[in-house]
Amino acid sequence: MKLFLLALGIVILSSCKKQDNNVDPTTQVYADISYGADVRQKEDIYLPEGRTEAKTKTVVMIHGGGWTGGDKADMKLVVDSLRKRLPGYAFININYRLASGNTNLFPTQENDVKAAIDFYLSKTSEYKVSKDLIVSGASAGGHLALLYSYKDDADKHVKAVIDFFGPTDLVAMWNAGLPQQMALASVTGKQYNQDPDLYIQSSPINAVTNQSPPTIVLQGGADPLVPPAQSTSLISILQEKSVINQLVYYPTGGHGDWSLATYSDSFEKIQAFVTANVH
Repeated sequence: MKLFLLALGIVILSSCKKQDNNVDPTTQVYADISYGADVRQKEDIYLPEGRTEAKTKTVVMIHGGGWTGGDKADMKLVVDSLRKRLPGYAFININYRLASGNTNLFPTQENDVKAAIDFYLSKTSEYKVSKDLIVSGASAGGHLALLYSYKDDADKHVKAVIDFFGPTDLVAMWNAGLPQQMALASVTGKQYNQDPDLYIQSSPINAVTNQSPPTIVLQGGADPLVPPAQSTSLISILQEKSVINQLVYYPTGGHGDWSLATYSDSFEKIQAFVTANVH
């Protein structure tokens, strides 16, 4: 993940923004807004100038770290890069409680993502933004982004999902090897055979329907932690359900340790996908 963060200092040109009626002319940034009582339950909110409640959509950013580590600060370069690519969008960058020992075991992280987004949606009139969302995450954050978008978004606010190499099928992940088993046991507190339903219900791939939002998946072919089959299997299900999808596959890419050129290409692909599929 550290290489993932360091590689994202890409200078991106922003486009001009058209003025509209009833716009808020100010750019506002709110740091560490609490959406719950725990110190980890905080989010940063970035509101663009010229926003309106009718038109301004929001990108939700969710950090990785194996569900047991990481911080929203890790995703700041990603937020900054995408804000330049998508200048008319609001952004929220969220923290969630981390699993540690027997504390904050899954689905704590899933529930925190729901709580963070629900809190933000309750403020859309105040912030002068719409309730339309694009949900994005990396690694464990990609898993949480997919899970929210396919399973927990009852009101269908999510208009697209951006997944950087997130786990999609926790049963297949468990069967992939010891490193994956250790990561999953740390966050769930259980081996697969002790609670198979938890693994099944926590797998985004099992929640895909023909109403799921357009999804772009970015995956390295040499990822030692999240096997490429996690992404290709999801794409197959999306295609089967006739859901708009795109797989961006970098054959030599590892788990986020990509070159600057690869990251630049990934952001170009995301910008094009959002422009084509979110209206």
